[in-house]
Amino acid sequence: MKKVLREILSTGLYLLIVLCLTYLVIAFVGQRTEVNGASMEPTLSDQDNLIVDKITYRFHDPERFDIIVFPYQHKEKTYFIKRIIGLPGETVQIDEEGRIYINGEVLYETYGREVIQPDHIGLAIEPITLGEDEYFVLGDNRNNSTDSRVSQVGNIKRENIIGRAWLRIWPFDDFGILQHQ
Repeated sequence: MKKVLREILSTGLYLLIVLCLTYLVIAFVGQRTEVNGASMEPTLSDQDNLIVDKITYRFHDPERFDIIVFPYQHKEKTYFIKRIIGLPGETVQIDEEGRIYINGEVLYETYGREVIQPDHIGLAIEPITLGEDEYFVLGDNRNNSTDSRVSQVGNIKRENIIGRAWLRIWPFDDFGILQHQ
């Protein structure tokens, strides 16, 4: 009887440790998230499954072109995946030809799927100066993305960044580490 009780306690303790470690990994190391929509195409597609790295930004700040995950402030349990374009203290603007300017200089990048159309420039038609802890983000599918150009999203505060999209785990054909820079 003592042997059975000891085995039950041992198994229970083992399961408790596994559950605690699982919680710690999900809370502080990484978590799975699924892409919903086409706003990050061609980089990420609808229903791609990713692992979000929650550790990197504990040691250094997010960088330009990082793909980040953050909560959508107007709908619970909804997360957005976008690319950082503007960094804290910078001024971002998009002109009528769809060119992105950082501090008055054209940003050369190859992530945008197409040129931003005039009806998708949004708030960035006027210069947007970012605060000390704010980031300006865009989806790679620039004409089909709800991002910092609209007031519902706006600038993303550092404290709201959950982590950096790190690894695509589904579909298996596209399995691999995501390129950010």
